[in-house]
Amino acid sequence: MNMASKASALQLLERVQARDHVKNHFIVQSIPAGIDTHGLSRMATGDAWALHDQLHERFLEKRADPSASHDEASPSFLDVKVKLARSMLGSCNFCERGCGVDRAAGKKGTCRVKATPRVSSAFLHFGEESPLVPSGTIFFAGCNFTCVFCQNEDISTDPENGMPVTPQKLASMATALVVDGARNINYVGGDPTPNLHVILESLAHQGAPAAQLWNSNNFNTIEAMKLLIDVMDIWLPDLKYGNDSCAKRLSGIVNYWSVLTRNLKFVHDEMVVRGYASLVIRHLVLPGHVNCCSIPTIEWIAKEIPLAMVNIMGQYRPQHEVLTRLAEFKEITRRPSFEEIDSVRALATRLGVTWKPVS
Repeated sequence: MNMASKASALQLLERVQARDHVKNHFIVQSIPAGIDTHGLSRMATGDAWALHDQLHERFLEKRADPSASHDEASPSFLDVKVKLARSMLGSCNFCERGCGVDRAAGKKGTCRVKATPRVSSAFLHFGEESPLVPSGTIFFAGCNFTCVFCQNEDISTDPENGMPVTPQKLASMATALVVDGARNINYVGGDPTPNLHVILESLAHQGAPAAQLWNSNNFNTIEAMKLLIDVMDIWLPDLKYGNDSCAKRLSGIVNYWSVLTRNLKFVHDEMVVRGYASLVIRHLVLPGHVNCCSIPTIEWIAKEIPLAMVNIMGQYRPQHEVLTRLAEFKEITRRPSFEEIDSVRALATRLGVTWKPVS
């Protein structure tokens, strides 16, 4: 097993983006499903999940074998993932809001995102973390959070923003970004989670050797995490809050801490420790929230997922609903002070958290 170390966290991020590094989704596509297309289409969901879990173990074995063949199989492990994602869409549980609506039939949950995703924009981004640029960002409309300080409100609060995309069109966008020089394909928004089914299906049409990057609030169900864990090379999740009460008040989310820490630990222990994927956490320092959010977050990362890197972000500014509800959100009507940002970074340094290369 290729065990990563804290000193090699940045090297791992560079390695998974190298053009000659076999990307995880290509390995997934090379693993035979062990059943024909007709049989897979008729397979019960419970049986498909059992098959999926078996194929995940096969993925871990094959990822560890540098001499393994990566010829595409049909149907493949990816086809199993697509089948399960489409099944989940019928009673949507991609995220832990658990709306359970039939999005395949046109129903809408909290995110209000239709079954066909809409992309607001796709371009080479030079403002992401420096080891990631140029990043091929694909911004999806709509979000499952309701952050009162949202800085992408035009995209997040309007699921009709942009243009509809099929899996083939999404893959074409990704390929064009790689041709233009993208080091990675960065699924962002809004949030990409409501569009998981189309993102997975698009991978079958992507031939360019670019790292796949999940840039999300990461409020996913464990089922969604299982579908994503084998195909993403880089994880770029937010971890804003150090408790549930702040998450509920500012983003309308319940059980935030338990869900986020579960999902981040899953990525870290299943993929990062093995050296199969890189994890860069974004922590936005909120004014007045150092003690309740920043300190618990940095302490948890240092203890539980030490191979993660952390972007300690100081660019918060009052936006969106904060500007019209000043009395209600008084503590976040200002920018964070230099002292607040520096105190969080000093804590990270003391605890051995890697933050400088990505902040």
